[in-house]
Formats: sequence, C-alpha cells, structure tokens
Amino acid sequence: MGWSKERLEEVARTRLGGAKLIVVANREPYIHRYKNGEVEWIRPAGGLTTALDPVMQACGGVWVAHGSGDADRAVTDASGRVGVPPDDPNYVLRRVWLSKDDEEGYYYGTANSMLWPLCHQVFARPVFDPKHWETYRRVNETFAQAVLEEAEGGPALVFVQDYHFALLPRLLKAARPDLVTAQFWHIPWPGPEKFLVCPWAKELLDGMLGNDLLGFHTQHDCNNFLDTVDRALECRIDRERFAVQRAGQSTTVRPFPISVDPALAQEYLGNDWEDRATALRKKHRLGDRPLIVGVDRVDYTKGIPERLQAVDRLLHKHPELKGQFHFVQVGAPSRTHIPAYRDLTEEVNALAEKINWEHGTEDWQPVVFLNEHHGPEDIFVLYRTAAGCIVSSLHDGMNLVAKEFVTARDDERGVLVLSQFTGAARELPDAVLVNPFDVEEMADGLHASLTMSGSEQERRMRRMRGQVDDHNIYRWAGMLLSEVGKRVPDPVSVSVPAAEPEVEEPEPIAAPTAQERRQEHHIARETYLTAMYLASAGV
Repeated sequence: MGWSKERLEEVARTRLGGAKLIVVANREPYIHRYKNGEVEWIRPAGGLTTALDPVMQACGGVWVAHGSGDADRAVTDASGRVGVPPDDPNYVLRRVWLSKDDEEGYYYGTANSMLWPLCHQVFARPVFDPKHWETYRRVNETFAQAVLEEAEGGPALVFVQDYHFALLPRLLKAARPDLVTAQFWHIPWPGPEKFLVCPWAKELLDGMLGNDLLGFHTQHDCNNFLDTVDRALECRIDRERFAVQRAGQSTTVRPFPISVDPALAQEYLGNDWEDRATALRKKHRLGDRPLIVGVDRVDYTKGIPERLQAVDRLLHKHPELKGQFHFVQVGAPSRTHIPAYRDLTEEVNALAEKINWEHGTEDWQPVVFLNEHHGPEDIFVLYRTAAGCIVSSLHDGMNLVAKEFVTARDDERGVLVLSQFTGAARELPDAVLVNPFDVEEMADGLHASLTMSGSEQERRMRRMRGQVDDHNIYRWAGMLLSEVGKRVPDPVSVSVPAAEPEVEEPEPIAAPTAQERRQEHHIARETYLTAMYLASAGV
C-alpha cells in the first residue's frame, strides 16, 4: 500500500489520538507582504516549508514560526494566529514576533554563522559569539512559551524543525514532561572532532536529548551524533536500538530521509505551463536552445561557483557547443546580512560575467544568473523544460531540488547531474553522480545532460520517479509519526478506528556500497582537515 495524503491522515488519527500536532520551524509556510499598498501572500523558497506544508494540510494542527513578512501582523489575531493556506485554511499558523536584535543574534548569528558552517563539510569558519549565544537561548525560550500556549495544557506532539531550536526540546520537557517531542535535523551532523570545538556543544546536545525521537537524513549522520554524545556527555548509549539514556530521558535516534509531494508538480505546472515556458524564454532571450538549470539559495554549501567553473570548462572542451545551450542559475538571495553570503553573490556575478565575456556573443550568453526570488510556478516550468538539472552541493543533508526536478518530468526525459555528497545521491543512483570538487567530472556531467540518448534518459528517469513516488513526503511523515506515536499516551475519550492501517517498520540498514564507503572516507577526511584548520586558526 503506497503512502498518500489520505493514508497519512489515517495514521495521524490512529497514532496521535487526541494529541495536538504542533510543528515548530523558524520559517513560516506562508508570508504576507505589502505590494502596491495591498496585502499579498507568497510561499517562501526552501525545502523545509515545501516539504512540511502538505503534511500539515493532511494532519492539521498548529505551525509555530517567526513572522517575517512586513504585512504578517496585519492579518493575524491578537495572539499572532492566522489560518493557512490563505486561500483555503485548514491549519493554524502561529507567528512569533522577533526584534532585529533577536534576528541578528539568533538567526544570522548562532544559527547561520555558527551552527550552519559547523555542521557542513565546507571551509567556512564558524563564529562563536557569546552575545549571539545568549540571544539564541532567549529566542528558544520565547518559542517554548508560544508552544506551551498552543498546547493549552492538553496532550500534544511537538515536532521541532532544524538547528534553530536545539535548546527547545529540553525547555519543553522541563515545563511539561508529558509532552511528546520529536526533532528533525535538516542539515548534516559532523563528526565529534569538529562539533566539539563549539564552546556550547554540551548545552546544545543536552537540549537535543530532550527529544523522544531525533531524526536525521542518513544513518551516517545518526552515527556521527551518537559518537559526539558519547564523547561529550555522561549518558548510556544503546547502539543496537540507537537510543541514548540521559537523566531519566530516553531519546531514539533514527534516519528518516525527507522527500517531496510528487503531486505538487502538476499543481504548479497547471495546464498552461507551455505558454508560461514560452514567456519565460522570451523574457530572458533563451530562444529554443536546450537549458541546463540550477536552482538554489545563494549559499556557499551549494557549489554554485564550482558549477559555473564547470560550464567554463565544458565550453573549452567542447567549443562546438557555443551558442547551442544556456545555463540558467536561479539563485534566491539568502542571509545577505552575513558577509560570506554577500561575498558569494559577488563571486557568482563576477564568474557569470567572465564566462559570458569570454564565450558569449552579441546574441548569445551562456550563463543567465537570476538573482531573485522565484515562486514554484516558475521553478517547475524550468524543471519541466530543461535538458538537465545540476545539483552540485559540496555537502547537503538531502537536497530536495533533485527530487522536485524528478517529479516535474512526467515526460520521463531530462538528466539529473547530482553531487555524490548529498543525501539524495544515496536514493537516486540513476542520476549522473559527480564529485563537485572535480571541475573536469562536473563538465563531463553537463555534457552528458546535453548529449544523452532519449532511451537512456527514459530508463534513468523512470527509475528515479518510481523511487520518489514510493518514498514521498507522506511516507517520511508517516514513518516518523509511527515511530514517535508510540510515546503518545492513549487517549481517554477519542474514537480510534478498530483497524489501524498497515504501517511500515523502518527498513533495515543495508551494508554500505563501495561508493558510500568512498563518500564516507571523503567526509571523514574533510572532517579531519576541517578540525586541523579550526585548531590552527585558534578556534
């Protein structure tokens, strides 16, 4: 039996009983903003909101998030609540208001200048600022208070998202030991040698061990987390059950590879996608040439400069391709308050200009860099019309762009060029897998996206689409709720169907393949080199 919205709804009823589902995330699924004096709403860019919104629409409940839109307050009640989706409300968005100082210290500071580089295998030095850390603590306390208000003293499952709220689970358990808490960590988890350079590592780990269930994308991340806890804290680790016992609290640690809702592709494409594709080509002077697309936030973990260097190398190796294709990079601005991100945007712009100057002509530019927010309706048109999509992350927990591209290709065409250092590479071996640090290999991957035979494209895409269809976002949420639902107390007065739906048990962990062993060796080596770099820098 496949996983669907309806099956997830049934699992939520039977596993959660009368408990309220409360999702906590920094980013809200819908943003209200002013445009020409009128209030409009948009869906923000990012894999987390794209993945979780269908889950909340299926299960109902409350989503607690930072209200970041300039018109967000105008549409909420006195408690910051508003029904969403705005055009057809079926769950509640509870907005938490943060000051600019809060955002600076908690979001731009601890979360994205410390934890983000600390957890990714890239050479960006984390910033350890005590003032930022104090703000991070305070904001976690603010969100804890909002969650407790939404729980209203009744049974609840609190599903915490990501590295913005490492302290939140312990705060909730201290106030309400009866709450069931789960957390999904959407980014990788490094080895202990790297993570333990953080001055507040023990407090972060203790906060996360306030969870009943802690999920990561891969078993490798789970192993790294347990190794880190083992090195840092007094606790008992059960490696057969992948559980940690600390101060009377048991935390289960499991891999739950996140995914997407395949049905959204057709919703975003609609019946007029070909007309919109024609308009998009005209707007950016793309003609009828084949397109290779990249879709990312402008972030130093995504390998955008490396893929541009690969475009340059491709044109040097295959000059016959000049004038024959466009590389379209959609780069949504991200964290522009942080100098490393501003520098990256400048670097990408400079590289695009250099490549266009060297290889372009008056009527053809190889690189089209779209450094602005694009809604999913535009993104999926690009996916559907592209000859290839490149995901060249230097290190990524999963990467949902890869899966979105696959769901958009109901024609079973198109080539996915995918970094072997993404979680998605383990699930999509039929992509053209590349080392994003190897410009030559990346250029060959781009060449394959322009020259692969139709029959080979269909063979690969058919298998990838089957994988994403079977392992969709509803399966991810259903497996996670099935696991953590074991901790939810039996409801006293809630009617539960007599026959529960069949629920899959977590799949056994297969022995690593040769490619996975090479990848883990590479990651271990990068961890060692990063630790040496941090040590030499006096961190």
